[in-house]
Amino acid sequence: MIEPVTEEQFTTQATRRSPDTFQYVKLRIENNAARITLARPEHNLLNEAMLREIADGIAYAGDRPDAKLIVLDSACKVFSGGIDIGEYTSPRVFQMLDAFHAAFAGMLDVGKPVLCIVNGPAIGGGAELAAFGDLVIATPKARFAQPEITIGVFPPLAATILPFLVGPKVALEIILTGEAISAERGLELGLVNRLVSEDNLQKTVDDLVSRISGHSGPVLTMAKKAILGGMGLSLRDALKQSMNIFLNELYRLEDSQEGLRALVEKRKPNWKNR
Repeated sequence: MIEPVTEEQFTTQATRRSPDTFQYVKLRIENNAARITLARPEHNLLNEAMLREIADGIAYAGDRPDAKLIVLDSACKVFSGGIDIGEYTSPRVFQMLDAFHAAFAGMLDVGKPVLCIVNGPAIGGGAELAAFGDLVIATPKARFAQPEITIGVFPPLAATILPFLVGPKVALEIILTGEAISAERGLELGLVNRLVSEDNLQKTVDDLVSRISGHSGPVLTMAKKAILGGMGLSLRDALKQSMNIFLNELYRLEDSQEGLRALVEKRKPNWKNR
């Protein structure tokens, strides 16, 4: 029987912040992408305010019709050094965990693909941020670690997502040892989609953003919904859910009909994004 957690199922906040009030996160829309940049020097340590800004930035980007995907990167040499440890030990730990949950649930729930760019260490909560990205591009400077076990706790989000990404045995190794994983091993394990040199990073990101944003926005959303919505279901139930989205949601879109017409007429689709 699963019960406890509380402080009102660890509280739920409040008013959404506007990006122009953010202190620790920068947000801009360009080339059909919402670019969310972590900017809390020197190590992007995640405090409650920063996590709220990440959650609110993702929600804001999700509502923007001029953004088809979200790019999450860092203005610091470190992608993120993890949770600001002072907030773990404070009396406000429930609010902290609520903010943490809001940011990560936002990454899962937002209809738009989230692309994480990791060009430095991603530690603890920072590694979890990368793990919750739909796609990850990394350079050899990246490394991933869940060292929480060394200070007498475990990472609740990593404990949930890593078994899906790398399987239970590797998830146990990562969490129980607390040892860092290189970018190369991250690529082998499936934590990283593409490993590129720092010199090629910007071009790789731009090319991928251009390719994804060249597709219909609502179709991207439905594809993400079908893939993530099937996780944890039996193969039969996941297939049923995916077919339901395909037949009852996708086929009602103007863009799905336009794509088929364009194929028959041997021309490039003219997406209406509806």
